Amino acid sequence: METKKPTPRELRRVAVASCAGTTIEYYDFFIYGTAAALVFPQVFFPALGPATATVASFATFAVAFLARPIGAIFFGHFGDKLGRKKTLVSTLLLMGIATVLMGVVPDSATIGVVAPIALIVLRVAQGLALGGEWAGATLLAAEYAPKEKRGLYGVFPQLGPALGLLLSSGSYLLTLAFMGNSNEAFLSYGWRMPFLASIVLVLVGLYVRLKVDETPAFKAAQAEAKNIPSRPPLFEVLRYQPREVLLAGGALTMLFAFFYIGTAYLTSYGTSPEGAALSRPVVLGITMGVSVVFGIATVISGALSDRFGRRKVIVFSCLVGMVWGLALFPVLGTGNALMFAIGQTFTMVLFAVGYGPAGSFLPELFSPRHRYTGAGLGYNLAGVLGGGLAPVLAPGLAASFGGIGIGIMLSICALLSLICTLALRETRGVTLAHEQATNIPQDAVS
Repeated sequence: METKKPTPRELRRVAVASCAGTTIEYYDFFIYGTAAALVFPQVFFPALGPATATVASFATFAVAFLARPIGAIFFGHFGDKLGRKKTLVSTLLLMGIATVLMGVVPDSATIGVVAPIALIVLRVAQGLALGGEWAGATLLAAEYAPKEKRGLYGVFPQLGPALGLLLSSGSYLLTLAFMGNSNEAFLSYGWRMPFLASIVLVLVGLYVRLKVDETPAFKAAQAEAKNIPSRPPLFEVLRYQPREVLLAGGALTMLFAFFYIGTAYLTSYGTSPEGAALSRPVVLGITMGVSVVFGIATVISGALSDRFGRRKVIVFSCLVGMVWGLALFPVLGTGNALMFAIGQTFTMVLFAVGYGPAGSFLPELFSPRHRYTGAGLGYNLAGVLGGGLAPVLAPGLAASFGGIGIGIMLSICALLSLICTLALRETRGVTLAHEQATNIPQDAVS
């Protein structure tokens, strides 16, 4: 089927919609991560010792990553059957409702063990939403973009983590300033303000997304599929492209590990007396600056992937990451704000170098008929391996082996991602609107 070429206005609208949606989703996700580092050990796990409470807090953070593959399957099914736009509106609503409800959950002193249970349930809802969000947002951008500029357009949803981190850190910094840095007030009610404020962002995101039309590639795939027996997208992707799902998950594992160690764990490390022993405002201010730098790096790396290929850029980030993982904590160990900022910045830039091309790489790997499900599964498998396990393991590794234990974990993740990326094909220049652009057997499309 011939697809209509999008107008420049449509491309701008899609870029804004994909970026705005992921920014809001990641803002909601990150304010939880910041709260898990700064607040939840005292508010929801006060009966545990400081170290155990931190592990428990990050365990609730990791729960969302276990839910993300389920969200990828659930929302991927509807994204492949009903369309990208409708599904993305649903994920945004689910994330927004769960986040606002987190802001009103009473603490453990008020309702006892019910408090952390409620927190975990809402965290699972966040994970389900984000599990369905990323693939849909990247498909929205990639399936509209000209193939020669798909790497560049694919970075717009990839800017969500940078902008979401900037907004989440900024919201906590403003909250602390508003309360005069009162620790008691912050632990009592101040931490709730960023959660409640997310409702405003959600309304803005819904307005933007409702203005966007369905992607040309999805329309073409739907038209071509009229005479083809309908199968659940999950069955199709596991039958025809399980290799791509597993290798994509391995290829992005390093990115998740570097990102969540560089954000959630380093926020805790930076403010801990056993870590950098910096004040909350200093750590949050550094994180805001870092988010700007790695946002710029994300755009540059995505654009470079149009010139050099997706694999080469991701491979470069893996190679450097293997070395930097071992150097990170010796750099942080100097204990001053400047070296903390350098360590966090370089960690996040390495994440950005690999993350920028991922917004076009994963959509290009999969057939249009199950692209939402396939890309989402691969991405969220990496989330479980790198983002779910790394922050949970980090406190125990630090306690047993020091920072070098975390560094070795990061280097192993980088090695895994290097091997998996090299095993995948280069996808730059493929046509997303047609089944024959993939390596799927002919009986899959007939």
